[in-house]
Amino acid sequence: MRRRVALFYPIGLWAGNARAADAAAQAPALGVSERRLQFPADFGAHPDTRIEWWYATGALVAAEAPRGAAPTHGFQLTFFRARTGLDAAQPSRFAAHQLVFAHAAVSEVSGGRLRHDERIARAVLGVAGAATGDTRAWIRDWQLAREDTASPPGSRYRARLASDAAGFTLDLALSTTQPLLLQGRAGYSRKGPDPGQASHYYSQPQLAVEGTLVLDGRRRPVRGRAWLDHEWSDTLLHPEAVGWDWIGMNLDDGSALTAFRLRRADGRTLYAGGSWRTAGGPVRAFGADELRFAPGRSWTSPRTRARYPVAWQVDTPLGRFGVEALFDDQELDSRASTGTVYWEGLSRLTDAAGRPVGGGYLEMTGYVERLRL
Repeated sequence: MRRRVALFYPIGLWAGNARAADAAAQAPALGVSERRLQFPADFGAHPDTRIEWWYATGALVAAEAPRGAAPTHGFQLTFFRARTGLDAAQPSRFAAHQLVFAHAAVSEVSGGRLRHDERIARAVLGVAGAATGDTRAWIRDWQLAREDTASPPGSRYRARLASDAAGFTLDLALSTTQPLLLQGRAGYSRKGPDPGQASHYYSQPQLAVEGTLVLDGRRRPVRGRAWLDHEWSDTLLHPEAVGWDWIGMNLDDGSALTAFRLRRADGRTLYAGGSWRTAGGPVRAFGADELRFAPGRSWTSPRTRARYPVAWQVDTPLGRFGVEALFDDQELDSRASTGTVYWEGLSRLTDAAGRPVGGGYLEMTGYVERLRL
């Protein structure tokens, strides 16, 4: 998608973002290891690690829709931070020690249309950045930030962005209804069979969403349910892995299901993981041998000719689930920023009998070519 370039930048916002970028450059190096995550510090950026992302997805309905109404729209907003490897001793304020990327998308279920846009910028002069100490990532007027809430105690994330190219605006508040979900072993998530292939990873499932969606100038008050992931790592992909298949699902009873697998070029699973948590219950982490992904119906992209399984059967220790896209064409071409094409889409979750039990997002990478991080 064509990227909109801002020619002017508010001085006050520039100054605040510049201070945040300076703080990020001076953050202590903690790396990725089995340690106890500390909050709010670990809500923020970890500039000593190679790659990091904050990833929010959700299902939306009209604000006045009845309870239990089927989603009419989905949204995705992801901010990526990547360390460039430039010598830290380089003193110039223009030196690109960190890059920031952003992807945003809106899925329109009626009509099966996906709108998406992307941005990339150097984390210099306050134009873009990812702050340490708490969640705040931005590229010009695209922003995601967290604040504490007193009643009920928790977090509220604010997502604000506008895309002239794709014709949409998002202004959403995502409020926690449950505690943090630490993935893997207390937030240390293995991503392969070899030591060191791991990330720090936590989720915020069952977020309550309120806000505004604007499509082609038409303003729509919306509400819904969302999921947020924050993950950072130095090494995510084993040399034999070409990509991954991942689901993050909010169940109607308040439970949360995460499942992923790293995939070899021949389609076989290299490594797998995930978790289950009931509303108010403990986390049940899945071992690498406890998950089975079986592809069902496929869809072929008319643009890239990649063939994506848009329906899956996922066997977990808690039972069998079905995952099916609400519509097929949710492929995102981000070669102008992160350099990859992937499928990321609003999907429904069913139980072993085929009954709807929830929904969320399915992500599939490495189907056009091997994912590069």
